[in-house]
Amino acid sequence: MSLINTKVKPFKATALKNGKFIDVSDADLKGKWSVFVFYPADFTFVCPTELEDLADNYAQFQKLGVEIYSVSTDTHFAHKAWHDTSDAIKKVEYTMIGDPTGAITRNFEVMIEEEGLALRGTFLINPEGDIKLCEIHDNGIGRDASELLRKVKAAQYVASHPGEVCPAKWQEGAETLKPSLDLVGKI
Repeated sequence: MSLINTKVKPFKATALKNGKFIDVSDADLKGKWSVFVFYPADFTFVCPTELEDLADNYAQFQKLGVEIYSVSTDTHFAHKAWHDTSDAIKKVEYTMIGDPTGAITRNFEVMIEEEGLALRGTFLINPEGDIKLCEIHDNGIGRDASELLRKVKAAQYVASHPGEVCPAKWQEGAETLKPSLDLVGKI
């Protein structure tokens, strides 16, 4: 069963944000768009390149009213140590959730049980708490924040323009489609 259009399951966790430990729960997601980015582990190889890419684009996500949450099965203490020692991770200003029990990782169905680590999962959650985008990658395949930004803009457009859809490679300001019988066989 797909997670698309399902509600985020309740959770509570401790996270690192702006050098401080904070409590985070599913209630914090209500009323705004959120992106959850799961990654295998701190102090690894592909992960810092992805989190740095998100950090470099964080202001653009914020302009769209989107909060980013990175999640791994490491503790919030490990996140702090990584943040303090890695030049790439020092750039991170968004929330880094520690999920040492794996509860959140399992809720999003990205846990590799035999390793206790997460797959690379990306989830876009609307202000109502519904999952609108779900992408899961093999851990050897890194993600691109600019492509995620494009998808966020498309999801926000569709949410605010009922009856319209965004075609492949849609960019903000481009034409959309209005599905109807008139379009069948003409695209």
